[in-house]
Order: sequence, then C-alpha cells, then structure tokens
Amino acid sequence: MSRRLIAESSWQGKGFLGSWKPLSGGIASVIEPATGRELVLTGCADAEDIAQACDIANQKQPEWNAMPYQSRAEVFRRAALILDEVREEASEWIVRETGAIPPKAMFEIDSLKHLLHEAAAMLTQSHGLVLPSQPGVTSIARRVPHGVVGVISPFNFPLLLSSRSVLPALAVGNAVVLKPDLRTPVSGGVVLASLLQQAGLPEGVLCVMPGAAEAGEALVTDHTVSMISFTGSTAVGRRVGELAGRHLKKVALELGGKNSFIVLDDADMDRAISGGSWASWLHQGQICMSAGRHLIHRTIAAQYAARMAAKAEALPVGNPHMEAVAIGPLISEQQAEKVEWIVNESIAQGAKLLAGGKRNGRFYSPTVLADVTPDMPAFREEIFGPVISITAFDTDEEAVLLANDTEYGLSAGIHTADIGRGMAIAERLNVGLVHVNDQTVNDDGTMPMGGRGASGNGSRHGGPANWDEFSQWQWMTVRGEAPQYPL
Repeated sequence: MSRRLIAESSWQGKGFLGSWKPLSGGIASVIEPATGRELVLTGCADAEDIAQACDIANQKQPEWNAMPYQSRAEVFRRAALILDEVREEASEWIVRETGAIPPKAMFEIDSLKHLLHEAAAMLTQSHGLVLPSQPGVTSIARRVPHGVVGVISPFNFPLLLSSRSVLPALAVGNAVVLKPDLRTPVSGGVVLASLLQQAGLPEGVLCVMPGAAEAGEALVTDHTVSMISFTGSTAVGRRVGELAGRHLKKVALELGGKNSFIVLDDADMDRAISGGSWASWLHQGQICMSAGRHLIHRTIAAQYAARMAAKAEALPVGNPHMEAVAIGPLISEQQAEKVEWIVNESIAQGAKLLAGGKRNGRFYSPTVLADVTPDMPAFREEIFGPVISITAFDTDEEAVLLANDTEYGLSAGIHTADIGRGMAIAERLNVGLVHVNDQTVNDDGTMPMGGRGASGNGSRHGGPANWDEFSQWQWMTVRGEAPQYPL
C-alpha cells in the first residue's frame, strides 16, 4: 500500500502540538483560489493556543537539543525519503491551495528535499571555534540554540518558505512554533509537520498554529520565544520588527521587493525575453524576487516590448488543477483588485497598455506596460501580480539610478554580452542578490538569501547564514586551576 502523508480526518480543523488537536480559536475555511470554493477547514489559533504551543515547545527543546547529533540528522534524512513517496500528494495541495502551476509546486518539493539534506549536513559541521588564549586556558566560542524559534510564513511559496526557517532552526537544536498563513495552512504547515512526524521528530519539538494577526502578535511577544523569523510584506514586517525589538528578541525579516531586470543594448534578445517573462510571470508574479521593473536600453526597448506583448497574449490562463496553463489565479480577490488598480492608475498617468490588463475574479491576464515613468504606481509599488512594467534608459549610469530609485533592496538581474560591464553595474546596485546574465527570481538553499532596506533587516536564510540566524555564540573558557586574583 502506498504511503499517504496527510489523511484529512486526522488534522482538518486542528493545530499541531506534537499531535493534531482542536484549537480554542476555532476553525477557518481554506478557499481554493481558482474556484472560490472551500477546499478544506483549518484550525485557527488564538493567543491562548499560541501560548500553549510555545510552552510545549519550550519544555521539549532541551530534550531535542540533548539528542545525539546522528539521531537528529537521521530525522531529516528519513523525511527526505518519505517526501519522495508523497510528491504527487504534496504537489496537489500546493496547486490547489496556492493556485500554482504543477512545475512550481514540484520546485517547492525539490527545494524541501534539498533543505532536508542541508539540515542533516549542518549537524556534522563544526559548531564553534578554538580561540587564542593564555597558557593553561582553553578558550572556545561555540554555537548554541536560541531555545524556541517562532516562524511566520507567507502564502506564495508556503512549503519552501516555511521549511527554509523551520529546518535549520531545528537542526541546531531549537524547538519551533510555526504560524503559516491562514490561506495556505496545508502546504505551509500540515505537510511539513506530517512529514517530520512520520520521520520520527519527537513530539512537541515542532508546533504548527495557523492563524491571523492575533496569533502572529502573540507568537512575537511570547516570553518563551527567543527569535522570530518572518517572511512577508514590508508593512507587516515593520510591525513584527517593532514588537520583537520591544521584547528584545532577535528577528529575521525577509520582506518585499521592487526588483529591476536590466537589459543592455548588447544583450541576447531571445534570452532576455525568456528571462524577463519568467521573472515577472512565474506564479503570477507573486514572488518577492519578481521583476517589478524592466529597465531596457532605449535602442531595443520598442522591440523588447513588442515581443513581450506577443508572448503575453499567447500564455494560457486558467485553473492549474484542471488545465494545462501558464498563469493561474492570484491568491485573493483583494490582491487581484490591487493589481488592477496599479495598472489602471499607471495607464491614466500615461503608460501604454500593450497586452493584458484584464481581470476576471482572481484571475489577471499577463500584462505588459510600456513608457512607465518613475512617478507611476507600476514603477514605485510592489505589484505582486503578472505585470511587466517597461522603462527605457539611455546610459548605464541612468540604469543604475533607476534601479536604485526605491526603498527596497532585494534582487536584480542584468543581461549583457559584456561580463565586465554587467559586473560594473552589479557592484553599484543596492540589493542583497544580483545576477549577471540571469533574471531576478533565483533561490538555492546553500546561498545566503535576503535583502536590504525595506526588503529586510539584513538577515539571511540559507547556507552559512543559517548558523548566524538560528544559533548564537557562547564563549567558554576552561582552566586546569582557578587563578588567584589580587583583589
């Protein structure tokens, strides 16, 4: 009999506190974006539920941290093997819950497998340093866990963006309380909890509490939580940072972006069109690294815009669970209305609509705007929708100024035949991630992912940065004989 990861009868309408239990906050409907119909019921945590979860995690954390490192690593390795058996089941939840096309769902699953292996590998890495010291004194700086880590994850890549914080936090010996977005509690929490439960994670080391703002604030302010990892909008991130600072907690904020895709006059046009369409239309543009601005050299801007518009008109839009489409629904009517407003307001201010610009409920057609200027919403605001906004420039200096004309600082892509020219531009961009001859949406669990300015507080997820975020230094000295002090 094939393995089943998540039988709905066990978890529907509940939260995870080492086992599935009803929550005092009640239940909430999860809506399938493509149909507008109820997909499933989820437990909905309130402040009381969060306090209970944090207390359980706090009690279980020392036991988990004391386990032999081989045993902890084996949990992650077993989870990766189980994941291979349930790929189709997990993929269907991502497609239906987030409105993703199946290849995007499989990317999340492949990323989770990579992160599981990375978590296991962290346990065999050095946990500290031997420091210079006086004769007869051993001086050590070692990495120790925070204790309980709170993780708040978003709706757009829920499985990946929950896992990239939960797994390294667990690997270094923390317990975790995860609050996934109420719109995506299954792919953002249930899948991961069920996977780790079947792999042998001790009860209570991971708690999953889907919830709204009340639950998030309770998690950030709970006295047992030493660190918060938040991924989401800049507006909410400011509130999380304010609360965490007031309570003297470490906080990692990975927020929004207004990312520039720069195409120079010597670029390969076919590759630039391919990269640009991926950067703005993948998952309907609902990615923090999506290209919100296409900065195109004026000599090729008209050709680029015309070709991109033709591509937009050819992309099929529909329900990715039922049809072979390139563009699925946005997460909500509210988000679709926001995209519609940004496009219409920019057109009213003089932008030219070359393709798309049509909304049907949660669906928004792939859209191309040309002649976008810095005073328009399409240039200034994070759209989080399938919109390509084209602005022409004349010089490399102007391209840099346009790209840096934003409070955000997450990602950038540059296309050019001259690598030196591309690197010279890259070095001047105020971003955390930059790719020469690639586009803006790149992710790899082995690299430090994060932004600057309104895109984050300088925190990073991935690779060596995981040790920086999810553990803290402790200095220890050992003497063979206690010294005699003169006082």
